[in-house]
Parts: sequence; structure tokens; C-alpha cells
Amino acid sequence: MASHEILGGLVQVYRRGGLTWHCSASLKGHQYRTSTKETGLEQAKAFAEDWYLGLRGKLAAGILKTETTFAEAAKKFEAEYGIITEGQRSPKWVEGHTIRLRLHLVPFFGKTGLSEINAGTVQDYRVHRITTSKTGRPPSRSTLHDEIGDFGRC
Repeated sequence: MASHEILGGLVQVYRRGGLTWHCSASLKGHQYRTSTKETGLEQAKAFAEDWYLGLRGKLAAGILKTETTFAEAAKKFEAEYGIITEGQRSPKWVEGHTIRLRLHLVPFFGKTGLSEINAGTVQDYRVHRITTSKTGRPPSRSTLHDEIGDFGRC
């Protein structure tokens, strides 16, 4: 894999074997990556520099999230849930939980930082779930409780 550093090593420009270059950088302990969509190295370096400076600007303005998002926590939760319950939940229950997570919770909360999730955002989720039901009837109270209760432990 061809790799180059720019801006004193703050940004890496690399190619994964395809035609286009990618770039990555670390800010506040969080890794960011994107495709430059460029095939030429000099154009890719110019893109990467602009991209990095844009990230720094967003970080300074408070727009860039550097904390764990719900989607990241959910991925870890999904991997650990079966182990955490230690046989207290059936494999079918764990599978259903995983499906609810993927279909409902991650699409709603996905990019939200964990510190931003509070009673108000949970209430917004409940309203969203009730009003957007595809079956024509809202989910039961116990279903909502199962979703929020267990996933609240992420």
C-alpha cells in the first residue's frame, strides 16, 4: 500500500490498491478517513490538506463530534450482548434485540453522541417509533420498553 504523509505527519494519504487515493487524520483521539476521489497524488494531497483544515475548523466551531456515537456503542453492545446476559436470554431474544437495534435505534440515534442522549431524545425516539410504524399500528409499550430499557445500558 502506497502511503505519504503531509502537514508534518498530521495527515496520511494512501492508496488501498485501487485507482483513487484516500486520506486519514487523528483529532482529539478520534480517527477520521475519507476518499479523495483523486487518481493523481498531488491532487490527492491538495484535497487531503483542505479536508484536514476543514475538520480542524469544524472542531474549533464545536461542530465535529469527537465522542463515541450511538452507532459505535451499538456495534460494541451487539457484539457483547449475548455474553453479558450469560444465558439469561434465549438466542432468539438476542437475535430479536439485534434486529430492533439495526432497524430502529441505529437509524434514529446513529450519529448522535452518547452524551447527547437524554430523556428528551429518548422521548423523541418513542414518538418517532409510534408515528412511523409501517404496520399501521404502533409498537406495544413492552416493545418500546425492551428497546429503550436494554439499549439504555450501552
